[in-house]
Amino acid sequence: MDAQIDPYTGDLTGRRITTLANAVYLRLMVPLGSWFASPTLGSRLHELQREKDVPRVAVLARQYAEQALQPLLDDGRAQGLQVSTRQVGDGRLWLDIELIDASGQRQTFEHPVSVI
Repeated sequence: MDAQIDPYTGDLTGRRITTLANAVYLRLMVPLGSWFASPTLGSRLHELQREKDVPRVAVLARQYAEQALQPLLDDGRAQGLQVSTRQVGDGRLWLDIELIDASGQRQTFEHPVSVI
């Protein structure tokens, strides 16, 4: 069991979880290659912070998220992954992530990506 990280603030919530929420959060929030213990942990989503909110950026965000979460499939912690995007026009692009964990349970996550 892990201490839960709030995906909106990055703070610990004081609750314990048994889901892949922390693994998803860290893989999406950490810039790729910047984690000292694992140069393959992280994503390229930080590169989109100054991009305009256009369909091309939504495609890139989906691809970057899939690349960042692929290790969960490779090491057997998840059986399936599906990422979709929502553009709402408020300076954020939302990633809707659906994972099927190793036990077959479906887990869903939302992750904001700042765009302009």
